[in-house]
Amino acid sequence: MRVPFNVLRPQYLKYKKEYDQAVLEALDSGWYILGDKTSSFEKEFAGYVGVKYCVGLNSGLDALILAFKALNISKGDEVIVPANTYIASVLGVTENGATPVFIEPDEYYNMNPLEIEKAITERTKAILPVHLYGQPAKMEEIMTIAEKHKLYVVEDCAQAHGATINGRNIGTFGDINCFSFFPTKNLGAFGDAGAIVTDNEELARKVQLLRNYGSVRKYYHEIEGVNSRLDEIQAALLSVKLKHIKELEEERKRAAEKYLKEITNPVIKLPKVKDGFTHVWHLFVVQCLERDALQKYLADEGVGTQIHYPVPPHLSGAYERLAYKQGDFPITEAYAQTILSLPLYNGITEEETDYVVDTINRFRTTDGARFG
Repeated sequence: MRVPFNVLRPQYLKYKKEYDQAVLEALDSGWYILGDKTSSFEKEFAGYVGVKYCVGLNSGLDALILAFKALNISKGDEVIVPANTYIASVLGVTENGATPVFIEPDEYYNMNPLEIEKAITERTKAILPVHLYGQPAKMEEIMTIAEKHKLYVVEDCAQAHGATINGRNIGTFGDINCFSFFPTKNLGAFGDAGAIVTDNEELARKVQLLRNYGSVRKYYHEIEGVNSRLDEIQAALLSVKLKHIKELEEERKRAAEKYLKEITNPVIKLPKVKDGFTHVWHLFVVQCLERDALQKYLADEGVGTQIHYPVPPHLSGAYERLAYKQGDFPITEAYAQTILSLPLYNGITEEETDYVVDTINRFRTTDGARFG
């Protein structure tokens, strides 16, 4: 049997008639950029998150870049970021000329609040918590530190649409918060798409200007901007998927809970969920001390996997100029050597998850190495 790591077509087929109709309506409208479909989705998504404003953009990366630009964070400023995040989080900082200051994650793979104050300097302007893999960062603790030091908070919500902390949605804590709608995300478009959300009218208006050449009224440019607009077809498709997001979340949750309950191999370390936090299972990430052997074994047995992420940003060629070295962030680097993401997607069948469970439970390491 073969179980791919991810397949997108099943969730298209599940709501095919609605998706097709939404695309035809958008095409038939004759208006394809910054029209009624985008405005409608922005209102719907703002309501879903629980904020006043949403501004649709053409990617999650642009959401990060424009969020920091809207906060006037630039050269000479520092932003505290988790060392184990995807590089897009860091690019949002460096594309504005600011400097990322990395800190270690906690046992839930998210930014460790205990490390934040150690990293604050007179140049620190913001904190960028990332809700990695679908579980929220410890936002209540992070916000307390930010308020104490008068720092901005930008939430990277790209992997955690709908995740909550004691019933409160992520994306409602920070000053301006960023979402990706890349096709593999829990709320994924059918191409690149993203958005910022905020309760701050001034920040929302500034991003509206920035995304459209610095203009709200055509050919009248108030500031220097870029071209980063959510198109009408993607907005229409996202509106359809947003109507079904709870059903899609429950489907992922069922698969994840099966893994948590039935994977019993002692050499596999399962993810933990913090009390009071809702994990939306964008990824199901395990650890194994012989990760590479595990990945090869699973591939040989027909089970697809991925590593999120094999090279931490501080060790990447992209940030060689920052002069970090191996050993600077040992927890992050240990994660990079041991983590593996198992198949988890909307449309995965019970037969497929049964096969993944059975296959991974049969895996044996060469020396029985396991976590303490």
